[in-house]
Formats: sequence, structure tokens, C-alpha cells
Amino acid sequence: MADVSVLFVCLGNICRSPTAHGVFQQMIDDAGLADRVRVDSCGTGGWHVGEAPDRRSTAEAARRGYQLAHLRARQLVSEDLAEFDYVLAMDGNNLSEIKKLQKKSKVDSASIQLFLEYASQQPVREVPDPYYGGADGFAEVLDLVEAASRGLLADVRQRLESPC
Repeated sequence: MADVSVLFVCLGNICRSPTAHGVFQQMIDDAGLADRVRVDSCGTGGWHVGEAPDRRSTAEAARRGYQLAHLRARQLVSEDLAEFDYVLAMDGNNLSEIKKLQKKSKVDSASIQLFLEYASQQPVREVPDPYYGGADGFAEVLDLVEAASRGLLADVRQRLESPC
């Protein structure tokens, strides 16, 4: 069992959250922390359950050396809120949906927040959904995800190093 667990959440789990999943997993692997940190992603909606990430997300990620093709979409469930230390929403709407589920399930253990809170140098607070836009939207998502992932990695390292 991992010491720390991180869950990325967007709407359908085919663009933003699998991108964050793939980027952060690579950073965890590169840091030699794969045996101590569990990474996953999901969506608040269930439309794409079982599907691979959007081909545009996969292609843009591959251009930067990240692999997403093996990931499959799943929907957020109340058990996730008890299992994960970090539950990171891509935008305010998804954050609201997560908090509704938290209230309904009465689970209060996860740290639920916007993912971009870990990208303090970024002027935006939400990762925009690139689904209905052009290729540049997928590149922007990756820029934001990489910045926030670096901040998150620092936080996770600190958590792993601090005594319980």
C-alpha cells in the first residue's frame, strides 16, 4: 500500500485528469517514489467510463514524453474520498461536485481542492476543458498540469519526509 495517494478529477476523465495522471505519474517515477505514491484519475460524470483518453490529449502528452494510452476513464465514487489523501479538481464545477459527494457520503478524510492551487505562479486557478477547442488547448492544459505537478510533487515529498 502506498504512503500517499493522489486522485485527479475532471468532468469525463478523458482530457484533463488523465493528462494530470500521466504527467504526475511520470514525475513520481522519475523521483523514485513509485512505490510510495499511488496516482489515479476519474471524472464526475460517467459518459466515458472504460474509454481511453481523448486522442488529442494522448498525442500532445506523447510529444512531451508522457504516456496516457493505457489509462481508462472511470467515474468518481464515494470510496475515493476515503481512499485518497489528495483529491484534486480541475475546475470549480468539479470541485463542487466532489464536495457534494463528500457531504452526501459523510467522508471527511481527503484534502479536496483545486489542482492549480499547487501552481502558485499561474494567474489562472482552473484547468480549462480543451474538449471542444483546438490543439492549442491541449498544449495549454499540459503547461498548467506540468506547473501544478511540480508544486504537488514538492508537497508530496514534504509529506513523505515529515513524521506522522
